[in-house]
Amino acid sequence: MSEVFEGYERQYCEVTASLSRKCTAASALDGEKKKQRLSEIQSGVQEAESLIRKMDLEARSLQPSTKAGLLAKLREYKSDLNNLKSELKRISSPNARQATREELLESGMADTLAVSTDQRGRLMMTTERLNQSTDRIKESRRTMLETEDLGVSILQDLHQQRQSLLHAHTTLHGVDDNVGKSKKILSAMSKRMDRNNWIIGGIISALVVAILIILYFKYAH
Repeated sequence: MSEVFEGYERQYCEVTASLSRKCTAASALDGEKKKQRLSEIQSGVQEAESLIRKMDLEARSLQPSTKAGLLAKLREYKSDLNNLKSELKRISSPNARQATREELLESGMADTLAVSTDQRGRLMMTTERLNQSTDRIKESRRTMLETEDLGVSILQDLHQQRQSLLHAHTTLHGVDDNVGKSKKILSAMSKRMDRNNWIIGGIISALVVAILIILYFKYAH
């Protein structure tokens, strides 16, 4: 169900419940107090009609599978509102107080001014549906919060992994630098060994030449 529809529905039920109480109270009033209360009821009826129009527009914008159930519910709400209008019309009549007294005497029921049993049942069903809708909203919010916490946890893990990768990159860069230095050292050592080999070769050659010269002069004389 649409959350927008549920919001309108919750407001409508609150308004109609208040109108029912006000109608009951207005039946026992006279004079200016009754006029003031009837004016409040009329304003409430207009507000309820506005909410029904909003619910109707919202319901018709939804998928057919959802729309059908909501439109059926709206028909019940319109029927309830018509009952309230009839009650408002009855208590607004000049002889409403006298008619009410006659009804009380004839029926012997002290709760004749209250909402009809059918309307009460509908209001109770509406209240139950509202409670269920509220529970669903709470569950949705709880799921949303859990999803948000999971998202934050994933972002933190990704941040830690990024830091680990940056650290590994820095370490590899340091290793590359060390390898480069090692190559330079090995190259210098290789050059030094080559130079030493040439020097040793030169010394050996000089010694061989000197020996040959000595032997030549020795056997020549």
